[in-house]
Amino acid sequence: MVEVVAALIWDGDRFLICQRPAHKARGLLWEFVGGKVEPGETKEQALIRECREELNVELDVGAPFMEVTHQYPDLTVHLTLFLAAIRQGTPQMLEHNDIRWITVSEIPQYKFCPADVEILERIQTIYG
Repeated sequence: MVEVVAALIWDGDRFLICQRPAHKARGLLWEFVGGKVEPGETKEQALIRECREELNVELDVGAPFMEVTHQYPDLTVHLTLFLAAIRQGTPQMLEHNDIRWITVSEIPQYKFCPADVEILERIQTIYG
């Protein structure tokens, strides 16, 4: 099982989503920014590193919002989504095909990675 972390970053009533590059697994699907936890890292450290690498922002990591385990055909992921805030920087597209700030009501307009579906339902329940 692969440990994965991601960030739920709010800006007012909008939150940040990222579109996976076309050449990667689940290419062009939308997701929360984040990535794999490397050996020796805490989940929080991994999330800070991934956001620096992918968006060139410094993150303040808050409490976990939700955890899910999802079985893809090629791997099983245990995803921890943290509430987070950008401390410094403006998100830049360093690795993604696109990045967007969306409202909860706009969620159905985007095709997300299957591991995120349960999380998105909870966001719609809480914030919708």
